[in-house]
Amino acid sequence: MTSSRKGAGQTLDRDTLRSLLNSGAAKLGLALSGEQSERLLDYLGLLSKWNAVYNLTAIRDPRQMLIQHVLDSLSVAPHLAAHAGDSILDVGSGGGLPGIVLAIVLPERAVTLNDIVQKKTAFQAQVKAELKLSNVSVVTGRVETLRPGVEVAGKFDAIVSRAFAELSDFVTLARHLVSERGSIWAMKGVRPDAEIARLPADVRVAQLVRLDVPLLDAERHLVEIVPERHASDDRSAYHVRTQ
Repeated sequence: MTSSRKGAGQTLDRDTLRSLLNSGAAKLGLALSGEQSERLLDYLGLLSKWNAVYNLTAIRDPRQMLIQHVLDSLSVAPHLAAHAGDSILDVGSGGGLPGIVLAIVLPERAVTLNDIVQKKTAFQAQVKAELKLSNVSVVTGRVETLRPGVEVAGKFDAIVSRAFAELSDFVTLARHLVSERGSIWAMKGVRPDAEIARLPADVRVAQLVRLDVPLLDAERHLVEIVPERHASDDRSAYHVRTQ
């Protein structure tokens, strides 16, 4: 059966996409509710629709959008869910990845989306309104200029990015926004050993996780970085895990 829903930029085989989404989430250890699945598919439809005007992603095929954007973002959700805290900042969020996906599957977390490009944050705000994501905030501006209590509500328990910058730059730009119990999470492709070696001396890598994204034939890794004030371990003492 082929069906379309409000927000879809074209007629999508929604049942097939739903099946791929739910089976992929299950492989990641996530049991999506019916509402979460529908919101993720509605988000996919909005991304497809707005992409034609705003060029949010080079991927045009809805199935590949689901795999390379939604499932890729879902792959980090179990790790952030296991991390103590109430707030997440998504730096360089672009089309809302991974922040919007995380906001849908982790509704108890307050998620702030940040980008310097106005048209991208306009899209994020549209998604927040259409999907009624009360736990989402949108902030336009450079992350290094954001001040807790001014541009953003406060500091964050998790700061995440997806292909935003080299690890050392990400840490330098965002560390002033990390809460006392917080850490920085970077989504990467191939294992970033060279980038880890270039990190500042006053941070440590708490974990390096190899992610297995369903249906995606590419390497993915997640790096958790903790500023020195949170731990005194040597940064070379991180452990490697496979999801």
